[in-house]
Amino acid sequence: MSVAAAGASGLLLNGTGQAPAVAGAMRSRTLARDPFALGVASGDPAQDGFVLWTRLALDPFGLNGRGGMPARDVEVRWQLAADERFTKVVRSGAATARWRQAHSVHVELEGLEPGREYFYRFRAEGHLSPPGRTRTAPAAGAEPSPLTFAVAACAHYEHGYYTAYRRLAEQEPDLVVHLGDYMYEYAPQGYVAIGGAVRQHTPGKCETLADYRMRHAQYKSDPDLQAAHAAAPWLVAFDDHEIENNWAAGVSSTGAPAFARRRANAFRAYYENMPLRRSSVPGGASMRVHRRVDWGPLARFHLLDTRQFRDDQACEDGVRAGCDDRLAPERTLLGEDQRRWLLDGLAGSEARWNLVGQQILMAQRDHRVGPGTEVNLDSWDGYAAERTRLLTGFRDSGAANPVVLTGDAHMHHAADLKLDFDDPDSPRVAVELVTSSIASDGDGYRDESRVGALTAENRHISYLDQRRGYIVCRLTAEELQADFRVLDYISRRGAPARTGARFTVPSGESALDPR
Repeated sequence: MSVAAAGASGLLLNGTGQAPAVAGAMRSRTLARDPFALGVASGDPAQDGFVLWTRLALDPFGLNGRGGMPARDVEVRWQLAADERFTKVVRSGAATARWRQAHSVHVELEGLEPGREYFYRFRAEGHLSPPGRTRTAPAAGAEPSPLTFAVAACAHYEHGYYTAYRRLAEQEPDLVVHLGDYMYEYAPQGYVAIGGAVRQHTPGKCETLADYRMRHAQYKSDPDLQAAHAAAPWLVAFDDHEIENNWAAGVSSTGAPAFARRRANAFRAYYENMPLRRSSVPGGASMRVHRRVDWGPLARFHLLDTRQFRDDQACEDGVRAGCDDRLAPERTLLGEDQRRWLLDGLAGSEARWNLVGQQILMAQRDHRVGPGTEVNLDSWDGYAAERTRLLTGFRDSGAANPVVLTGDAHMHHAADLKLDFDDPDSPRVAVELVTSSIASDGDGYRDESRVGALTAENRHISYLDQRRGYIVCRLTAEELQADFRVLDYISRRGAPARTGARFTVPSGESALDPR
């Protein structure tokens, strides 16, 4: 909904949050319980707006995927305010939560002031949502101002509590970049972490639209995740588990039949549950999530899709040795069109920092200590020739300060990206910051001897940490400072977060400086 349409609606809430009567047939029908069990969210900020999201649900665990909602549309009013108490409402309007779209609401706002904080909330049939905090990006011509953003990924619900999301929210970042595996498709106990499950998935493996909707609702019901969404706008892009483990374009990793239908179901549910713009509305078994988001003159975020356009993994996938097929020059992970889109966006960028958000480890990583090589064929090591072409393109684009942000690995990494990882003298063209998981793989650990052996084997990798956590980056025109935040346990609630390592990337250096 545009701001103009919202203003024309006349369906305004006043500063006290009291709603006028609902018009038409909806007036006599009310929801018996609070329908905001899934919280609120915002995303994809621009200099004049962003997306506001909610999805109505009375029972997030309802087995038909409808969240316990009736099979009818519901009118939802929204407010945007300049202050946390909503005494200065600057926009308001109404949207329809359609039952055929899982009662989700996406309000796309524009015409707002750049570079400022806003607060928002929703009302439906007498019930008021919790508030959310969001912000617009700075104007393109503004002086570069500092940006604090968090990087997160991989949150298997069964493997642990979402304390890391709570700690992330407490740091009040300006922006959250979530790089995939937001939810997991497995049936209960389909993927068992060391230490077992602390809670259980909804029944069955996700295949139908109802399955995916129900699983998203289960994840969204977590109060710590809701707090992280309410704290800041998010940039999101999926990896594999939002659909199926290690899928590649039209290929199911399990050989599942009717995989196009399953992708369509998963994409539809993903859009319904994420604060995405209309440009990401799925078209059946395809969905556009690669996009650019500018943060004034300071930063440009290039979000990638590393699933829909890739060739199938070589040598039956997994961590393997002796797979020469992975080196084939024609193998692609991004697809020609997306790779060209990225390189064109880098070449045309005037931002001081270019942040490439993507899902899988880009740096070469040899998992075997000693003679021989073992690599993860689902990562960029399985598409080595295209990685070289891409990093060469980074260098040749002239883009200022490229930094790759990555998820998937369930382990913090800080690495230099080089044109030839086997040559100590090869030039470094970018830095990669890889976040550990929010919950996936359960309680983590820090094995100093193992870390020492792996970093000696992979000298371009400066830091490894298998504890759960996230990254907080503080960005200025002069430098990027990355704090790798870690939690010692998630099998019970309440773990504190602390900084396991801090790295600084000075502007113009393309190299890690541990501080």
